[in-house]
Amino acid sequence: MDRKTWSSKVTYILAVAGATVGFGATWRFPYLVGQNGGGAYVLVFCIAMIVIGIPMILAENAIGRRLKCNAVDAFGGKNINPAWKIVGWMGLLGAFGIMAYYMVIGGWVLNYIAQIAFGMLDLSQVLSFEVTSAFYEQNIVSDPLAISFATLVFVLVNYAILVQGAVGGIERSAKYLMPLLFVLMIVMIVKNLTLDGVAQGVKFYLTPDFSKISIKLFVDVLGQVFFALSLGFGVMITLSSFVKKDEGLVKISIITGILNTVIAVLAGFMIFPSLFSYGVSPDSGPSLVFKSLPIVFSHMPFGGFFAVAFFALLMIAALTTSLPIYEVIITTLQEKFKIKRKSAILLVLGTIFIFGNLPSLMATNLLADVKIFGKNIFDAYDAISATIFFVLTSLGCAIFVGWVLKDEAKREIMQGSEKYAKLVNIWFWYIKFVVPFIILVLFISSFYDNFLK
Repeated sequence: MDRKTWSSKVTYILAVAGATVGFGATWRFPYLVGQNGGGAYVLVFCIAMIVIGIPMILAENAIGRRLKCNAVDAFGGKNINPAWKIVGWMGLLGAFGIMAYYMVIGGWVLNYIAQIAFGMLDLSQVLSFEVTSAFYEQNIVSDPLAISFATLVFVLVNYAILVQGAVGGIERSAKYLMPLLFVLMIVMIVKNLTLDGVAQGVKFYLTPDFSKISIKLFVDVLGQVFFALSLGFGVMITLSSFVKKDEGLVKISIITGILNTVIAVLAGFMIFPSLFSYGVSPDSGPSLVFKSLPIVFSHMPFGGFFAVAFFALLMIAALTTSLPIYEVIITTLQEKFKIKRKSAILLVLGTIFIFGNLPSLMATNLLADVKIFGKNIFDAYDAISATIFFVLTSLGCAIFVGWVLKDEAKREIMQGSEKYAKLVNIWFWYIKFVVPFIILVLFISSFYDNFLK
């Protein structure tokens, strides 16, 4: 396989930003903030991004660029036990798990855009949570055929971009889609902050209530950090394998972590001020943007326009994230099994659609009686990926860097980052001893809470 490199540091950062922003920042982060009491969750999340997120970005970047290969073979090398490649395979399983339900949410968003744009969801009639809940139940939960079609359309859009190449397709899409996403986000934030009575929403979002801090909150935050930064499912490893050897990984990792944190926090300003302005509860969970926000848009002048703009923003965020996650599996198939790119893309997208997307979108209707660990199929994919595979893969990466690669990892990081020598030494000690302990403790707590309690 001809392994190209990113055309510039900026395009790589845009690609990574696209991979890490996605639904993690625009869909998952806001509803977790709402469920966990607001400001306390935001504070812990920002701290966790610094103490766990950025060090783990640097670790995965070191693994990925070291051998410049796929996310499984990246755990190989001279005098390294082949068993370490199990960590890479776990990452691929996590990538499959997240895409199994991620594309379905993309189908939901496409469905809402069509419903609003063509007047089937008349915002002038959206006057209560009961109305939006009924619409959600009718058009999402109880209409698997429509969502199947919308999900398939979203998958085909991904296909059209992926066939342009591992670097070419992702880089080109990120170069145009990320600036558009930022513009739409700023428009929505400005609109929200100019509404009457937004102070209560801003206070809920930014003022920590320390009584809300709990083990569950820490577990939710850790899962969100991994989800938001695409850690633990091979994305960072795959994307960094296309980075030139003279690029400074320290600076790139810090920029990635800060950018993702800023965007996630900004995403909250698109939502919470307006919720409180119109007296809408912020704790409706994963369906927050589908049940609660239409009420907000119904009160706004030009509400239909802003509703379509918001869901278009979600669609762009979903696309910039789904592309690199697919690429993790596609690149592995190309390099390990010598499958031609177009065939690998069809195999990956088709397999995930049939065995992941279809069961997920039928989880609340035709397959509602099927339970895995007491959860429906959609929730099980999320819980197993985020609670088991993401965390264990990240734990494996930290141990691999600190205890197996050792000085080799430091040498890789130092290329292009010579002026950060002292920081790299501190990072190495931290990733070797502290990070594995934190991840292991929270993994045990999370596993117990999700599967044994």
